Amino acid sequence: MDTLTKKERSVLMSKIRSKNTMVEVQIRKFLWGLGYRYRLHRKDLPGTPDIVFPSKFKVVLVHGCFWHGHKCRKDKLPKTRKKYWSEKIERNKKRDSNNLRKLKRLGWKPFTIWECQRKDEKVLKKLIKFLSK
Repeated sequence: MDTLTKKERSVLMSKIRSKNTMVEVQIRKFLWGLGYRYRLHRKDLPGTPDIVFPSKFKVVLVHGCFWHGHKCRKDKLPKTRKKYWSEKIERNKKRDSNNLRKLKRLGWKPFTIWECQRKDEKVLKKLIKFLSK
């Protein structure tokens, strides 16, 4: 049973962002500090990638672990309405997969970084290597 009223839940959910999330901003600041320049949220590309490097034909997708179904410590469905949430996350994963396929077909190279990896030095080094090629 939900401990919040419908109105309280609605207010809480309205504060969840899809763009300019804390994790996305952290990754952008990291890249900017290394001298990389980019564009944000290009609507003309499939899935509106978070960070776009037009001259390199590369995009960085910053995914929240819960919303995109990453199997990590943050992967925990709410106790209520499990069917709804599992179906929603599966739809998100399918949409992500389709967008990746479309990006690749258009000649773009994607790099996905997960919320739980934002401070992982190995992943950040892979990101730098991906961008420097």
